[in-house]
Amino acid sequence: MYRWIIIFSITVMLAILGACSSEQQESQEDMAITSSLDNVGSEGVEKEIERAEESLEEGKQPSETNPAPEIQQSARKVIYTANMMIEVENYQQSLDFIEKQVTNKNGFIVESNSYAMDDDDRAQGTLTVRVPQETFQSFLQAVENGSSKVVEKSLTGQDVTEEFVDLESRLTSKEVVEKRLIQFMEKAEKTEDLLKISTDLATVQEEIEQIKGRMSFLENKVDLATVTIHLREIQVKIPGLENKDLNTWERTQKVFMDSVNFLMIIASGLFVWLVGSLPILLIVGMMIAVVSIFIKRRRKQQLNHLNHPNEPED
Repeated sequence: MYRWIIIFSITVMLAILGACSSEQQESQEDMAITSSLDNVGSEGVEKEIERAEESLEEGKQPSETNPAPEIQQSARKVIYTANMMIEVENYQQSLDFIEKQVTNKNGFIVESNSYAMDDDDRAQGTLTVRVPQETFQSFLQAVENGSSKVVEKSLTGQDVTEEFVDLESRLTSKEVVEKRLIQFMEKAEKTEDLLKISTDLATVQEEIEQIKGRMSFLENKVDLATVTIHLREIQVKIPGLENKDLNTWERTQKVFMDSVNFLMIIASGLFVWLVGSLPILLIVGMMIAVVSIFIKRRRKQQLNHLNHPNEPED
């Protein structure tokens, strides 16, 4: 009986000691934050931020006995970019083929431009696509197989592994600073301290968003390779026999219709002139008729006088 009482007493004492230790640790953290806040007026919050970043960097720096692990080749982040200039026999068919390959490789078209040369009427164009990195090489091979000739091809790879690792490290540092500033804000009592900490917290959070945005941009560039393809048609178009210079029947019809139109224009003009000049023509006609009648009567009188000289004139 006494043994169980002693065990129970020891368990209770250990629990009390553990609670006191936890409270003491929290009290020490609160005292550290309070002490830091007490120094805000003299040293400023910037000093505390710098201390937090320096302590974090010191903890991450590799030592001689514990060097930083090397990045595995499979974990490296590389941005692949390719440029190709190809010649094809049929521009539209080749363009449709490439677009189909992009769809099959789970990629998408970024930009597409097509135009024709004025001197030889051959089609040309530029196509910019993005395909997943794991299908990048197979896509290039498919484009080569579908072309008549590969005039030019270039492939570049940009290793951004170190930049990405540096961004991750900076992000971790900024998040630690953000957490500490939030703790400062929760413990601060002075209005000027709250304003100062709020400003610094907003700056740190903005930097965090910028780092995350840059990391997302790099991940997108790494996941999807960019390929720019210049297509040029080499097919020579031979004119057929349906040349306009050999269309005899059409040319005959055209000449005939031109002649008919010319006659109709003349007839129409003559009709318009007659109708418009009708009053004048009537007056002139009447005058000509009167003169003709007078002349005829005069000639008749002269003939009668010659035939009958003894008859008196009217």
